Amino acid sequence: RIEVPTQRASGAPVETDATRMCALLVGLPDVNVRGVDDTDPTAPLRVHIETTAEMAGCSSCGTRARLKDRRPVALVDLAAFGRPAVLVWHKRRWCCPDADCEVKTFTETAPRIAAPRARVSDRAGRWMTAQVGRAGRPVTDIAVELGCDWHTVMDAVRSYGAPLIEDPGRIGDVTALGLDETLFARTGARKTRCWCTSIVDVTNPAQLLDVVEGRTAKAPTDWLEARSDEWRAGISWGVLDLSGPYRKTFTDTLPAATQVADPFHVIKLANSRVDECRRRVQNETLGHRGRKDDPLYKSRRLLTKVHERLDEK
Repeated sequence: RIEVPTQRASGAPVETDATRMCALLVGLPDVNVRGVDDTDPTAPLRVHIETTAEMAGCSSCGTRARLKDRRPVALVDLAAFGRPAVLVWHKRRWCCPDADCEVKTFTETAPRIAAPRARVSDRAGRWMTAQVGRAGRPVTDIAVELGCDWHTVMDAVRSYGAPLIEDPGRIGDVTALGLDETLFARTGARKTRCWCTSIVDVTNPAQLLDVVEGRTAKAPTDWLEARSDEWRAGISWGVLDLSGPYRKTFTDTLPAATQVADPFHVIKLANSRVDECRRRVQNETLGHRGRKDDPLYKSRRLLTKVHERLDEK
């Protein structure tokens, strides 16, 4: 027999009610734990809960509603004790006794437990979003850890992540804006390349503001035009990779910003011009492309070698 202490070392009382202890372990406010289903060790734990609400008013007329039945809703929850867990919320269905009321029946809601028509609990959805968005974990890893489908995790990340991205307060004042293209994916039988454009605040520390589809001028131009005139007026520098479409974007939407090219693409462009000049001189003097014994062909790497790698010779 184990004696449970009734007070902590600090003198505060210790919870001894079994139902309340289960509710504290579940970590949700104002719920009753009806039971835990652990019949199959290979299956997720199923924790059955219900809210403590005993009455509700009709959302239309305000009349005290009458309990009709309960409908269990299974929600993917955070792992418990190293095992996947499912939160089974026994939702109450209420009916309005007023015959003239347009609302005949309605189901209780508790956003702190789960959003309406959600397949994951609220805390699990927020945790998924933080793990995928902030920690950079693959969606597959999260799905395996929680014992659910890939689409369940991805739907939750979209649902919780979209308001964070679209929040106007997330983007503060920007003085230097950068545009850069990225190969996003290869799709179809022909592995067609799909590009996206990253819109970045390049001030220190750099921050990714948004990602738009394609690498043309239209998508970033539309994104910038959706910002306020005051916000765009604060941008003094436009950073790009010598891309024609991006140059057009800055010229059309931020005419007062000074356009700056990053060093990598400047050096790459300079080296390509040196190569073009070498090949042109090769054809003009010898009448053919470079061969292994031609001096200009043998010096092709030397002409574009970085200064610190050159020796005295």
